[in-house]
This record gives sequence, structure tokens and C-alpha cells, in this order.
Amino acid sequence: MPHESAPRWHNALTRLGGDHHVGRDAWADLETRYTEPHRRYHDLAHATTVAHDAEQLAADLPFHERAVVVLAAWAHDVVYDAVPGEDEQRSAEWLRRWLTRAGIADAHIDQAEALVLATASHEAPEDDFAAAALLDADLAILGAPPDTYAAYVDNVRQEYARYPDDAWATGRAAVLESLLTRPALYLTESARSRWEAAARQNLRAELTRCRSVRGDHR
Repeated sequence: MPHESAPRWHNALTRLGGDHHVGRDAWADLETRYTEPHRRYHDLAHATTVAHDAEQLAADLPFHERAVVVLAAWAHDVVYDAVPGEDEQRSAEWLRRWLTRAGIADAHIDQAEALVLATASHEAPEDDFAAAALLDADLAILGAPPDTYAAYVDNVRQEYARYPDDAWATGRAAVLESLLTRPALYLTESARSRWEAAARQNLRAELTRCRSVRGDHR
């Protein structure tokens, strides 16, 4: 049985003139990939949440841009082997292949691919409101209640289980420090008002834990 959110994928694809038969096959492949057993956080529930939040944050964009954002949101982690950079590249390639097969215009495909690739660096030009919507939705988990945030961290840790605790703590601390140095974690005003304060609290608390694992008590 298709996931309950499948119609939202199909609606976005057909709004851009895509073939619904191809869209159905694409969704089946997407659903299979997001339910792979090695995924603990980057699964179908995550993609569903990101697509929902991204669509809300993109509410002021023209309908075709909102559709592109939604498709990119669904596909942004469709390939996930916990290899940063490569995962996003392969996910973007996956989306390009399926949208091309569906007969969607090249301009929309180019934008969708660029949006997925933007999730690797989580940076976008100030005037790229579509990217801002997707990137903010992808980071919404950072502003979750502490128990939800802790579960997210535990699940991501399991996805990187091949690394020992000290290596994980060092790498994770670097990510957290980089995020905390940003003037703002979120690019849209709506996301900042909803998640910024809680996200910074969560990040600081996790960074303290990472430094403890490393024996760094700064």
C-alpha cells in the first residue's frame, strides 16, 4: 500500500506537467529506498516532514516553484549511505533521472537538482527563496523539543555506527560549532521565529556532551 503522503508527491509532479504513470513508478522506488534497513533518521518519516515543512515555508512562491520545492524535499535524501556530499550528489542524479523520464521541463529539473545539491552545504543565495524553504525545513529538527532532538541524535549516531565514539564526537562537534557560528541558523523569517532559539539551545547542549566525550571541557 502506498504511503499516505504519496498523493502529495503525485500532485507536485503533475502540476509541473509530469506523467503520472512515471511518477507512480518513481514514488515506488523512492519509498523502497527510504525504508532501507540501515536508515534510522533519514527515512520516509523524515522526508515526509521535510516535504510538509518546505511546502509551508514556500507558500508565497509561485505554484510551479512550490511544486519543485516539494519534489526536491522528497528526494533530498533518497540515496543515503552516510557519505556527506556523495549522498546529495546521487540523490540529485536520482531526481533528475525520474523527472526527465516524466517529461518535466528542463528548467524545473535544473532547479530541483540544484535544490537537492544545496542540502550538502546548507547554503544558498539570499534571493533563492526556494532553497531557503528546503534548507530550513531540513533543519527543523534542530529546533525540536529536547527529547525529540535527543532521539534524532541517537538515530543519526546509529547511521554512523562504523565510527568509534571519539571520532564521532570530534566530527559531530565540528558540525555543531560550524552551525553555532552562523549569524542565523535559518534563512526564512518564519523558520527563525519558530525554531531558532530552541535550536541554539539544543546545539549548545549537544556540543557540551561531545566535548565531554573528547575530554575537552572548554
